[in-house]
Amino acid sequence: MKVILAEKPSVARDLASFLKASNRHDGYFEGGGYQVTWAFGHLVELKEPGDYDPSLKRWTLESLPFVPEKFQLRLRGDDGAKKQYSVIKRLFRDADLLICATDAGREGELIFRYIMTLTACTKKPAERLWLSSLTPSAIASAFSSMRPLSDYDNLYAAAKCRSQADWVVGLNATRNYTVRYRGGLSRGNSDDGGSPRVASGLLWSLGRVQTPVLAMIVRRDDEIRTFRPEPFWELLTKYLDVQFRHTGKRFDKEEDAQTLLQTAASHPLEIHKITGRTEKSQPPQLYDLTELQRDMNRRFGISAADTLAAAQSLYEAKLITYPRTDSRYISKDMRKDIPGVMKQLSSLKPKEIGKLDLKALPFTGRIVNDAKVTDHHAVIPTGANAGVLADRQQKVYDAIVVRFIAAFYPACEKQITTVDAAAGKVDFRARGVRVVVPGWTELYPRKPKRGDDGEEQQTLPDFVKGESGPHMPFVKAGETSPPKHFTENTLLGAMDTAGKLVDEAELREALKEKGLGTPATRAATIETLLNRKYIAREKKNIVATDLGRYLVAIVRDRNLTSPELTGEWEAKLKQIENGKLSADVFMREIEDYTRGIVENSASVSVDHSVYGPCPRCGEPVIAGKKAFGCSGWKKGCRFVLEPTYRNADLSMAQVRELLQIGATTTPLVIDYGPPFLLGMSEGGCVVEIPVPTGNEQDGDDKASGSKRAGKTDRGQTKGTGKRTTTKPPSPGSAAGDKPIGACPLCGSPVIEQSKSYSCSRWRDGCGLTIWKLMSGKKISMTNVKKLLKKGETPVIKGFKSKAGKSFEAKLKLVEGKVRFDF
Repeated sequence: MKVILAEKPSVARDLASFLKASNRHDGYFEGGGYQVTWAFGHLVELKEPGDYDPSLKRWTLESLPFVPEKFQLRLRGDDGAKKQYSVIKRLFRDADLLICATDAGREGELIFRYIMTLTACTKKPAERLWLSSLTPSAIASAFSSMRPLSDYDNLYAAAKCRSQADWVVGLNATRNYTVRYRGGLSRGNSDDGGSPRVASGLLWSLGRVQTPVLAMIVRRDDEIRTFRPEPFWELLTKYLDVQFRHTGKRFDKEEDAQTLLQTAASHPLEIHKITGRTEKSQPPQLYDLTELQRDMNRRFGISAADTLAAAQSLYEAKLITYPRTDSRYISKDMRKDIPGVMKQLSSLKPKEIGKLDLKALPFTGRIVNDAKVTDHHAVIPTGANAGVLADRQQKVYDAIVVRFIAAFYPACEKQITTVDAAAGKVDFRARGVRVVVPGWTELYPRKPKRGDDGEEQQTLPDFVKGESGPHMPFVKAGETSPPKHFTENTLLGAMDTAGKLVDEAELREALKEKGLGTPATRAATIETLLNRKYIAREKKNIVATDLGRYLVAIVRDRNLTSPELTGEWEAKLKQIENGKLSADVFMREIEDYTRGIVENSASVSVDHSVYGPCPRCGEPVIAGKKAFGCSGWKKGCRFVLEPTYRNADLSMAQVRELLQIGATTTPLVIDYGPPFLLGMSEGGCVVEIPVPTGNEQDGDDKASGSKRAGKTDRGQTKGTGKRTTTKPPSPGSAAGDKPIGACPLCGSPVIEQSKSYSCSRWRDGCGLTIWKLMSGKKISMTNVKKLLKKGETPVIKGFKSKAGKSFEAKLKLVEGKVRFDF
């Protein structure tokens, strides 16, 4: 008997259908010599500290750092997981061959191997089914090219290292900072006579990836908060309805600009030089998950998590290939299949595909590159008929289809004309852009943007060298702009390149190996920070809350907030995956680093022999007559730190803490107001950081994303494959979501949502959904409970058909789907 384990019930159904394993049993399908079963995501997890030693259930500083000598596994605690695991265990132990059909990537490998280990079946013969699509042809291809599971041992090693590293860093950092700062004030300072006391109860959740991401957002917000606009003036002129700009620098003083204007106004404008060049804009590359999420957020404001959910549902509906990919290329052996996919899509996009020669598609190096296809190729459509899709799914699907077509379109060619002119000795320049060949841009029609200065949008007449005439010079006032808040689009871009905001494709590609997290986990990281209330959504922007700012301020280990360090770790996980680095070496680094987190936060180390480095340039700060300033002032650094804040004197200890640590350790209280810390921004400005009151994580937060996420002491979210714990009591969890009944698919609790009643394990792939409104009729809670308990409801009146006719029917649950029973 061959036993196949899929990651989710929906994938198991597709595999069973392909294999004609049509006999349905409790928890698996059977037929043709196969048994096809499924997990609900991470059924098996790393044990909690209390499983190793009951005394570790209590969070204390004395027990830290805790790193198990040998990591052990346990079964996830909910009833649905226990029930399904017992099925898997029985099937595994009776099997002659195990086939891993979990998601083809790092986390899918971990799910299968952990289950294999806990069931004590690691000695069984095992093979790997590597699926990039769920179409019948793709499944057939995968079965014909199965490989021994041992070929993926390095992938498992990387997955296990990621799992254990997140456990070690997250657990120890979270317990350490929660115990020290649970009430908002350090335990070491809370007994000081003058220090304010606040309520206890905060969970300070830290993680190997989420804390550097939070720090990036906090730094950006502080940069915006402390930005001071500086005025400037520009000299421009109009000649034959074309705007010319002075080629020199902008002016800091208006009178300087006006003086030059007078000089220019006394001479006609003469055309000196006309140059033209053709510029090609290559078509966009195919999507990987991160670029898809960024594009959806940029164009429609869809969150990264919602884009991933939509893409996952499209994948399970066999409409697109595997979405959790970090590649934007396809492999050479896929070229033969692309024309067929295009033909299938022709009914959907006849005009667009009609312009392509399907017999001679241009498979350039921007599309095909075997070296850059590792676990999976780019996200592309399968060609299957999509039918009617929900709005968000439709947007994501259309984007993938159009991007797929656009990749094969010709480049966009533009004619760029530059005209150099002068009014006396005052030089001016005008630029104009004309699209010669629209190429791929035909697929992305945009309304023309009208710039404030008209530059580049303007159409130039046929100037002649040497011509001259009257012109109208004028001075335009402006001011410098602050950096923009992160959106999910730009935040994903920064995570993709370890915090470095870059637009150049080549540099992005070079930094990609050192990104924060993986494409599959970045959305969950953002949602975790939202659920913890460390960040919030303000329209399209992602901003740090005061709670998040305070957390970054109290973290003494700068490496814990460093995107670069975490990026280096991600690169090392890739090396482990490729067999180029020992897993033991990596984990020793993680353990040493974790010990440093605990030790460095135990005491604040300040060097009293110096003031500290300049936050702007790094040169030593020195004391002046009235303030502290940068010793590099002769080189142009203008950093100054006043010895007072809001008329309150700063102590020398506070000055040194600001410069050396980045924040004061003891709260300030001015005029009987609320306590706050002082922080030093990277731009050298002092900022206030309110001390939490202790109840910020209580209750619901409309801006904090999903209410289903539960707390863990490793700063992760339920349903993303990480373990959960109930210690310490953590405000704002999903404990208030009372179960309505048991899910008939997996046995987990069903909970009420805004528009439906859904299985609480929805993130792990359980698709049970009972809509509150069906065919114009509101489904009562009583009927939902009967449906879950008995599998059907009594006859319900008041439904309306699409034609507007009333009808009555029972509701029945058939394999987790709600059907009408007339």
